[in-house]
This record gives sequence, structure tokens and C-alpha cells, in this order.
Amino acid sequence: MPLQKFLDAHGFVFECHQHPAVMTVAESEALVPHLPGAKTKNLFLRDKRGLKHFLVTIPAASSVSLDRLSILLGAAGLSFGSPERLLKHLGVTPGSVTLLGLVNDPEHKVQFVMDRALWAAPSVQAHPLINTSTMILPHDELERFLAATGHVPMVITVPVA
Repeated sequence: MPLQKFLDAHGFVFECHQHPAVMTVAESEALVPHLPGAKTKNLFLRDKRGLKHFLVTIPAASSVSLDRLSILLGAAGLSFGSPERLLKHLGVTPGSVTLLGLVNDPEHKVQFVMDRALWAAPSVQAHPLINTSTMILPHDELERFLAATGHVPMVITVPVA
């Protein structure tokens, strides 16, 4: 289901801001105006065998220790998922990875993991499946979105590199 149709069907109203396309956090810092909410970085990961997939959302300035995260998640050999897997599971391309992509995972093949610091934030920023705009999601609406998609967040302190 297209994101806007899903948001409308569930009565979500998010503040949205247009900006030039950004592929990285560094580009976001340079090109996106200061917006309310915590800036995020999203990692689409898979286990060594390609049987488990994870969307890990962390503060934008963080770096993750994949080895330590692998142990926490019980998923051996975490690595980045390919663009093909990303498109298949979340319906987005590199540079547009976002927690809102969970709308495209009705079979719940992707485990959503969010860093505890972000979960505690009053609001977070997320691309609406495309990297030319950013939505502001108040925490209560984030919880409603996850419930509506059927994704139970795993809230952990993501180990930093």
C-alpha cells in the first residue's frame, strides 16, 4: 500500500518538509534545514544466511558495532542488505531507508530495532520513502504507526563502534 494512502486511512497527520535529495547523514546535515525532532540514521541489515532482516534506527551521529549488535540480536554475521533485498522488503532504494518503509512489510519479515535514546525522544525525523523530504513523527504517532503496521519495536541500546 502506498505510504500516503496508508497514513490517510489511519488518520495520521505528520509535518513534512521538502528538500534536495540526500543520500547520507553528512548530506542531510548540509542540505536539510534545521527541523524539530531527533535526526535518524537507518540501517537495513541481514544475517549471514540471509534469513533474518533488521531495520535498525539510531541517532544520526552514531556508528554501530555490527559485531556487538549481532550478538545482541542473536543474528550471526550481520551485514548490510543488498539494494535488491532493501527494495523487496521495505520498498525503498539506498538513500531512502526509513522506518516508514515498514508499511511495505505486511508479512513482518523485517524486525524493527530502535535505539533507546531515539525511542525516548519526543519526536523523530523520517523520510517518507523518498529522500527529498523529511517527516516529523511525534512519539505517540510513531507508536501508532508501528502498531498499525503490526511491527513490535525492539528497543535496545544499540552498541556503538
